Amino acid sequence: MIAPPKTIQQLTARAQQLAGKSIGELAEQHGDKSPKDLSVEKGWQGQFIERCLGADAGNLSQPDFSLIGVELKTLPIDYSGNVQESTYVSVVDINKSLGTSWRQSVVYHKLQHVLWVPIARRKGEPVNQSTIATPFLWQPSVAQEALLKSDWENAMELISMGKIHQLNARMGEILQVRPK
Repeated sequence: MIAPPKTIQQLTARAQQLAGKSIGELAEQHGDKSPKDLSVEKGWQGQFIERCLGADAGNLSQPDFSLIGVELKTLPIDYSGNVQESTYVSVVDINKSLGTSWRQSVVYHKLQHVLWVPIARRKGEPVNQSTIATPFLWQPSVAQEALLKSDWENAMELISMGKIHQLNARMGEILQVRPK
């Protein structure tokens, strides 16, 4: 669809061009069609934005923009700017994650530099009427990274002790591991 960005500045410029557009308008511009119900096609919106911006990682366990180390996350918000749901980061591959340090983990690498693309939508509003708000780049502060690391290590400890069944969405201060 579009070549991967070569710099963070190029990605930022592309992302800023999306601000204020509806998903329907953007889909039409790119010859795509938005689904009627996101609960049926859960990942469509994020994958669509990735294609619009030139993400190149596909389903690999690495940041979406591999050349520049940036992960893309859509952020469902209401028109007041309130976040509507949690954001999925990565699968925890138990076989690969056990014995891995925080800095070697997929989660660490994906959360080192994130392009957040907020998408505003009213309950019941068709997906194509959702509006892209102003995208922004984020990197965790030292304190935020310490919280992420602690949450990740606590989850990995439960998994390594064979207590995976104890994981739930209420654990973790800012990072949650949810069993599927």
